[in-house]
Amino acid sequence: MSIARLVITAVILEGRTQAEVARSYGISKGWVSKLVARYQAEGPAAFEPHSRRPHHSPQAISPDTVELILQLRGELTARGMDAGPHTIA
Repeated sequence: MSIARLVITAVILEGRTQAEVARSYGISKGWVSKLVARYQAEGPAAFEPHSRRPHHSPQAISPDTVELILQLRGELTARGMDAGPHTIA
């Protein structure tokens, strides 16, 4: 049984306070609160681990730029030239 399932069960089913559950499992009250809120929003799906990967990357290169780079690399390679970043720049 995962710690998330134990924490959610202790708060929701057993009726224990979030602070009490946090103390007994040695975790932060904030994480207990986050797990309970997730359970209330998602139901049983909250028991599964969630990805910590960001939803978007503000520094990502646009798809148009990626396409242009790939096109330039193809042309340079076809001419027998180096298709590295210095040549493309």
